[in-house]
Amino acid sequence: MTLEEIYQGLAAEFQAQTGQTAGGSSELAVRFYAVAAQIYSLYVQAEWTRRQCFPQTAQGEELDKHAGLRGVARRKAVRAAGTVRFYVDAARDTDTRVSAGTVCMTAGGVRFATDGDAFVPAGELWCEAPVTAAEAGTSGNVGQGTIVYMALPPTGIAACANPEALSNGQDEENDEELRARVLATYQRLANGANNAFYRQTAMSFDGVAAVTVIPRSRGVGTVDVVPAAQGGVPDQALLDALQRHFRQVREIACDVRVVPPTAQTVDVSVKLWAGEGRDFDQVEQAVRDRLEGWFNGERLGQPLPRAQLISLIYGVDGVANCRLVEPEADLPLDSVTLPVLGTLSIESGEGAGA
Repeated sequence: MTLEEIYQGLAAEFQAQTGQTAGGSSELAVRFYAVAAQIYSLYVQAEWTRRQCFPQTAQGEELDKHAGLRGVARRKAVRAAGTVRFYVDAARDTDTRVSAGTVCMTAGGVRFATDGDAFVPAGELWCEAPVTAAEAGTSGNVGQGTIVYMALPPTGIAACANPEALSNGQDEENDEELRARVLATYQRLANGANNAFYRQTAMSFDGVAAVTVIPRSRGVGTVDVVPAAQGGVPDQALLDALQRHFRQVREIACDVRVVPPTAQTVDVSVKLWAGEGRDFDQVEQAVRDRLEGWFNGERLGQPLPRAQLISLIYGVDGVANCRLVEPEADLPLDSVTLPVLGTLSIESGEGAGA
């Protein structure tokens, strides 16, 4: 019901009861509008309260409260991490220092900082230093060789580059993602001993994107928990944290083991045709970003059909046509296998299209 509808209802009832009308600018009309506004605010508040009462429609902090009642918490954003290689222009007689906090970045302005001091040894041309993204989120999951700038190069350092892609950056869980996990707790009730319990517990950890639970993997009384991180294969710190937690909450006399997924490298080769008037390099980069972002931990245990890759490529703005050269066949992966992007080759097609 709108404010105007409430006002018209008040005015109509007043006329029916008194036989008089409230003029559009009269004091009585102003009073009716004031009352209608208060009633309307109550309608709005009541509707908001109704939505927040149920996990299917709650939002924000109210959804967090529903999640808390089910033992679920919103996953926080996680910073991407990896390694950057720093180069000197010529071998030196002494070590060249790269100080902790040295900022390096991509052409798009995504910033990273070194986690600690690193040194290019005397007589060597480069050293590697672990880095962490300045901002949490998937924006830090950048490809190989994209971190090539330094905000303030250390003395003697001429260049930098990341030899491998940076991974495991994760955005804060949004309402719809959290809602799906909350509703799943009603569909698959965790009882402290079933698959749902182990899966929901592992998914509550920041950085975990998908989980496979294998009961009786090593005989009666054993459970294997296989997590995948947002960027793909989880690091040892995440595996250790999960293992420590499950030692405390596992069922009695149950041997729980947390193991990484089996990574299967998938090389992707694409022939690409850009649309008329579109810059091929820009379209190619967009396709590259789409494919690199798609190969993440959420693919754990999912089959990899060629049609899905083709659909991803066609979904990029500016793509007129494409031919998927590799993989040559669909990949029917098992539940503990994680497809990991290997070599990504994108070449320009010839002519108007395939």
